[in-house]
Amino acid sequence: MKVSATKIVLVLCLLAAGAALWFWYQARSGNGEVGYRLAKVERGPISAVVAASGTLNAVTTVQVGSQISGQVKEIHADFNTPVKSGQVIARIDPATFELRVNQARADLDAAHSAVAVARSGLAAQQAEIGRVKVALADAQRDLERKKSLVDKNYISPAELDKARTVFDSTREQLKAVQAQQRVSEAQVRSALATVKQRESLLKQAEVDLERTIIRAPVDGTVILRNVDAGQTVAASLQAPVLFTIAQDLRDMQVEAAIDEADVGRLRLAMPVSFAVDAFPRRGFSGEIRQIRKSPQNVQNVVSYTVVISASNPDLALLPGMTANVRIQVESRASALKLPNAALRWRPAGAAEPGPDAPAPGVQAKGQAAGQGAQFRARVLKELNPSDAQKAQLDDIFAESRRKFAALRELGSETERRRELERIRAETSARIGEIVTAEQRPAWEKLLAESRGRVSAAAGRVWVLEAGQPKPVDVRLGLSDGGSTELLGGALAEGAEVIVGLAPAAGGSAQTGLPRFRLF
Repeated sequence: MKVSATKIVLVLCLLAAGAALWFWYQARSGNGEVGYRLAKVERGPISAVVAASGTLNAVTTVQVGSQISGQVKEIHADFNTPVKSGQVIARIDPATFELRVNQARADLDAAHSAVAVARSGLAAQQAEIGRVKVALADAQRDLERKKSLVDKNYISPAELDKARTVFDSTREQLKAVQAQQRVSEAQVRSALATVKQRESLLKQAEVDLERTIIRAPVDGTVILRNVDAGQTVAASLQAPVLFTIAQDLRDMQVEAAIDEADVGRLRLAMPVSFAVDAFPRRGFSGEIRQIRKSPQNVQNVVSYTVVISASNPDLALLPGMTANVRIQVESRASALKLPNAALRWRPAGAAEPGPDAPAPGVQAKGQAAGQGAQFRARVLKELNPSDAQKAQLDDIFAESRRKFAALRELGSETERRRELERIRAETSARIGEIVTAEQRPAWEKLLAESRGRVSAAAGRVWVLEAGQPKPVDVRLGLSDGGSTELLGGALAEGAEVIVGLAPAAGGSAQTGLPRFRLF
């Protein structure tokens, strides 16, 4: 028989109404109210950790190269070979360089011979000067004698003219010979300079010959070998790297890339823990040695390299391993904390707190003064100031308390927060002016910790009041990813906050929808 269309529509409507009623019932708790999952505000330890990854490297890694070109003849070191400073680890074929040394020696011998020839020429010129000087003296005596004879009319004036001509000629000949002597002296100096030049070329050839022997510059372990026997190396603008030697694998370091948002929280000598994939159940420790100021920009992500010490007494760590680093920048032994799920949850349609939402406790003069008293106590304990410094500190903190008291007169919460931070910065700057060089490290450490403590953020959680969610504004501090420190607000230890919807029977925690299968 045929079923009428009206009956079919009626059945479908009844089914739809039943399904809607069933879904509504599943989304309600047993008393007819929406159920919520709650978590308590607890007190316990909490730590703020910066996580990053880095690479293990030896503290000192030396690349051994070749300053000359040639064919590698011998290899005396391989991967993992321990070497000593000065040990021969490779040889380049020396035949060409030995020939250059022999040629340089022959050139030096020729230069020495040239010096001997030049000195002989100089000696000959000196002898010639002596002969000419004797002839000049004889010509001068003959001229004087003939002058007297002419005066007595014993000889004719023509004879005197001849004697004067011989004297003048001999004198000019002496000048010529003296000039030639100076030329010979210059030739000797030139020959001696050539000798020095040939000696330098010989030394250069000997140095190049010595460079055919590749030696280890430091004690260490060969971690990389780039050549084999028979391979040709060409040293042009850059020396080819033949070996890489790690000086001491017992003292290594981790070069970690820290995000720019976290690098400001790091300080030298901070303790660091890290792990490597090769030993997943073993932890390693170290401390920050260096925070490099050179940025690394990869795909518009700016990071800074932080060098972390890594002791390796059993040589378990190897260069190039990836280290998963955790740096504890701040911790609380007993902090009031709430789960992060409570900060993420909010009812449908509820707006998130804006950046200018009041952070409870910022406007309270008593809380600011209390933090100032705690900070003063830590300054006195950590710095151990002298009597004169204590008097200056009392004046500084007294003025800060007066300024904190005036915060209540400010109108807006944003102005109060800004003025509070300005007072703290001014107080820290004045204290920094009176600390000594010995107190400076302790002061910088204390200042870094105090900056982390006062940097608070506003948040909002929801609590149950008469079965309905009610917002509560809170002031937040440290976070370890699972929990966040509670610095201020209307919540006390043991208070319950909403972290999600309670799971209905057979349903999910957030939506309350049943888990059913069509087939």
